[in-house]
Amino acid sequence: MCGIALIVSGIRIDLSTLVPDSPSSLPLIPLGFASKFSLDDLKSALRQRGPDSLGSKKVRLIVRSSQGNFPIEEANQEEDLVISVLERSGEFGEQEYSTCLRNFAREEVTTTTESFKLGKDGHCSDGELQFIGATLQLRGRSRVMQPFLDSSGNVLVFNGEIFGGIEVAHDDNDSEVLLQTLVNCCSCHSNGHLNECSASGEDQNSVLEVLSLIKGPWAIIYWQENSRTLWFGRDAFGRRSLLVHWPDEVDSRFLLSSVSPFSSADQSSGIKCLVVFYSSRSSVYLLLPSYVSFAASAISYHTVRLPVQSSVSRQAHNVLSVLRKSVMLRTSQNDIFQVMADDSTQEDCTPIAVLFSGGLDSMILAALLDQSIDPNYGVDLLNVSFDGQSAPDRISAKAGVEELKRIAPSRRWKLVEIDADLSKLTMEMKHVMELIYPANTYMDLNIGTALWLAASGDGWTCACTRGFSDENQRVKYKSQARIVLVGSGADEQCAGYGRHRTKYRCGSWIGLHEEMKLDMQRIWKRNMGRDDRIIADNGKEARFPFLDEDVIKTLLEIPLWEVANLDEPSGVGDKKILREVARLLGLQEASILPKRAIQFGSRIARESNRKNFGSNRAANQASAGSVVID
Repeated sequence: MCGIALIVSGIRIDLSTLVPDSPSSLPLIPLGFASKFSLDDLKSALRQRGPDSLGSKKVRLIVRSSQGNFPIEEANQEEDLVISVLERSGEFGEQEYSTCLRNFAREEVTTTTESFKLGKDGHCSDGELQFIGATLQLRGRSRVMQPFLDSSGNVLVFNGEIFGGIEVAHDDNDSEVLLQTLVNCCSCHSNGHLNECSASGEDQNSVLEVLSLIKGPWAIIYWQENSRTLWFGRDAFGRRSLLVHWPDEVDSRFLLSSVSPFSSADQSSGIKCLVVFYSSRSSVYLLLPSYVSFAASAISYHTVRLPVQSSVSRQAHNVLSVLRKSVMLRTSQNDIFQVMADDSTQEDCTPIAVLFSGGLDSMILAALLDQSIDPNYGVDLLNVSFDGQSAPDRISAKAGVEELKRIAPSRRWKLVEIDADLSKLTMEMKHVMELIYPANTYMDLNIGTALWLAASGDGWTCACTRGFSDENQRVKYKSQARIVLVGSGADEQCAGYGRHRTKYRCGSWIGLHEEMKLDMQRIWKRNMGRDDRIIADNGKEARFPFLDEDVIKTLLEIPLWEVANLDEPSGVGDKKILREVARLLGLQEASILPKRAIQFGSRIARESNRKNFGSNRAANQASAGSVVID
């Protein structure tokens, strides 16, 4: 999809059980108060993502006393306004009404107390929920606009893709299907209803049970009208960003957003910025039972069993099978091509791009993409360099294209060379800093800048018949692909990082397993939210085939010593299972390439070190990657 946001104002929320060390009572910001950032700021940040549509709806919470009347019919005439009436008997003064602010990515269920002030006319000052939805439509034949509202007053904004778990027809929009499914949910686990499901035996699921079924990336904000419950959260691996601002003394509003409003991302301004909502994969498992079984079996499987001889090829065939399915689901299960076909001929159409270094992961994705889409479509291979034709990633990308041409000669492979000069990117890097926030280290900035430029697809491509032997034969080109395949998750699951080798040497298989487990538990915090915000800013949607639920499950079921053998040298033992997959695809040269992170392969890290620390040596001594940017 594209992006979602919510502003809750005019309501006092008790955070004492939601956020540690938070006061239970904060002063209210009245509706219409000029805050540091506004609804328009959030809309502007979401509009930067290039949506096909952007909309908003308000849910106004009104406590109506038996002593007075409120002109509901008159209020409902306001465009995009939904009235939720909370009946209450009582005298004038402070009244409390218990609703539920529910984050399903936490272990505990928390009922919040919302305080309203009843006036002499018998109704309270308004509480308001402002939903914003930006849609980059990639599925469904009919145009849709978020937020979605049904006849019962339920409101949904959804940023994600449903690739399984809930049935979505080929020509349906998955967000509309999700709302129809949620509408049929019971109110269990909401607003303090923690007992056994009252709809037991009636084939009715709870909201949590429905969300636990989804396979694919997602972030959601959902107002369940019949239980007065606000549900919000994202998938266990954070493949779609969702930031939160808890009410505080500076701003008593509650905010959720896919991206921080740019006006709030300056820490020196004194504004309370949106911060990452801290949860973990382990706590999500407590509420999403579909993850539990394979997560638990994987731990015992990897740490108890001793290495034995087995057929790596058999395991590699299994991984290849689920990876192929993962790529196909992310590229051919919807009408993504129809949007581009309206404006271009089939021969010119390149609806999907690959973030491409020519390394092992991106070569596997490119080869599988070739097997998944119509042979008439082209594929853009996006490659960024801060050292022209000399950057390691540019060299391997060129070699990779030649290898892809050998295994798929009829495919129109287009290497898009995105050249950058760090000294000329002052404004761009400031913008990237706003996007990656709350990440704030030089490593985050380097990775974010390289990803942002690569995802833009704005570079040069070859006008000659073969190769790039003459730079004068290059022509300016900007990729129009709306989907970008990214190799995130391969290193974490297949022991691709240098620290994995260190942990193995110090702690054998158990030490390696614990480090890889930690990587997957924190991937949402260290990588995925940041990368989603960066890539989406270019009007493209990132898709991560290596983080498909079935791919993860399959890799966890394979003994760790068949996934990687770190007794063997780099380029052989690390990501052993994926190197075997590459050979099965005919990618012999790619199968022996060593791991190289984007900040090093593109050489932005070298240029950044020279600029900010004087030299690579000084940067290494200062541990530049983890240094927080002032």
